[in-house]
Amino acid sequence: MSIRIYNTLSHRKEDFKPLVDGEVRMYVCGPTVYSKAHIGHAMSSIIFDVIKRYLLYRGYKVNVVMNYTDVDDKIIARANELKTDPFTIANQHIAEYRQHLEDLNVLPATSYPKASQEMDKIIDMIERLVKMDYAYPIDGDVYYRVLKDKEYGKLSGRKVEDMLSGTRKEVDDRKETPMDFALWKAAKPGEPAWDSPWGKGRPGWHIECSAMNMAYLGEQIDIHGGGNDLVFPHHENEIAQTEALTGKPFAKYWVHNGMMQLAGEKMSKSLGNLITIEEYLKTHAAETLRMVILNSGYRNPLTYGEEILGQADRALDRLRSGLKPAMPGAEVASGKVVDALNEQMAATKAGFIESMDDDFNSAGALSQLFELVRAINTARAENVSGEVLSGAQSILREFSGVLGLKLDTDRKENTSADPFVGYLVELRTEIRKQKLYELSDQIRDRLLALHVIIEDSKDGSTWHWE
Repeated sequence: MSIRIYNTLSHRKEDFKPLVDGEVRMYVCGPTVYSKAHIGHAMSSIIFDVIKRYLLYRGYKVNVVMNYTDVDDKIIARANELKTDPFTIANQHIAEYRQHLEDLNVLPATSYPKASQEMDKIIDMIERLVKMDYAYPIDGDVYYRVLKDKEYGKLSGRKVEDMLSGTRKEVDDRKETPMDFALWKAAKPGEPAWDSPWGKGRPGWHIECSAMNMAYLGEQIDIHGGGNDLVFPHHENEIAQTEALTGKPFAKYWVHNGMMQLAGEKMSKSLGNLITIEEYLKTHAAETLRMVILNSGYRNPLTYGEEILGQADRALDRLRSGLKPAMPGAEVASGKVVDALNEQMAATKAGFIESMDDDFNSAGALSQLFELVRAINTARAENVSGEVLSGAQSILREFSGVLGLKLDTDRKENTSADPFVGYLVELRTEIRKQKLYELSDQIRDRLLALHVIIEDSKDGSTWHWE
């Protein structure tokens, strides 16, 4: 079975066939770095990290480019507000986001271009569009001619005539039509500016991504990703200006994730209802957020809340329970319970791949891992040990890693207490041998109150953090 991807351009799932066999070129729109990134940004980065990880698992060589928009009206406005240089703000938030990606266990991209460092390529692209009559300069600005593009609106499904009827002409009467969008903006006092054939100025937002895309990945790419709030106008305009220049389809598959929601509203800086990644990581584990995201279809809106985080923590605990060692004295290596575990291992492999092949259905893939954990724990309870148990746990680790989950990572606050807990469990084992069961139960219950789970067998006890 081949991988199938939902393509926003065609509004259906399609078989994944990259432009070059065995290679994937993917561009993901990164943040506009004018303030601290929020968990909505983290959601998008984690989703495309999972897509990358699965493509790698399936044997593809994956080249991912994620840009930083460091030239933008919002950055300039924030710099003016703080009376500082725009690039000081941008570089500070870029450094923060790079650290956040590492904290969230997001694999590094191949390249992280910044708009400010690609100005020659941006200007060259605009010049060529002007020469081809797809763009026109006026008073130091340059605009793209939307009406010249007969396919404009094909990504979002919008019709130009409908968009024109809802647009006020007086917004900028210098433009040929209200729908024309800026490729280059004439410099204003106090703003960063670069020399160009049209005078000093800076690029529009949309042309930055097209130029960086072409510079780092070429005229055509396999996957273009981003949040579904970017479908129009950003990605629509990227298609228009890039395909006007090359005469070729720009991205073969357009992949868009849903938005993070808080109290029923999209989480965004403009609405002011966001939780920054920095704030989140102070009180919650990175794996918890990833589990929340994995347990939902990536194209769906995702509601954030403490109850949902609690459910994700419990789900992680269930997965981690599958990595507990065999019970003391366990030596069962054959029989019905071993056969059942072997059957589940094969079913998990097939089911995981089938789910992820179906438009990266991570929720379905997780359900396969939970089935494996149930079989592992059943086998442990029946004293199964040896290669069968370790083989099942290896599969659990492997596929959890494909999803970017670190199941072997203990909670940091527990590591320093491990030796003391281990000693108490050993002491309790000796107490049980002396048949002092009431005292043994007291120790077990006190440890349980401290989130330590003890499992007893006839040959000894094991323990793990709850």
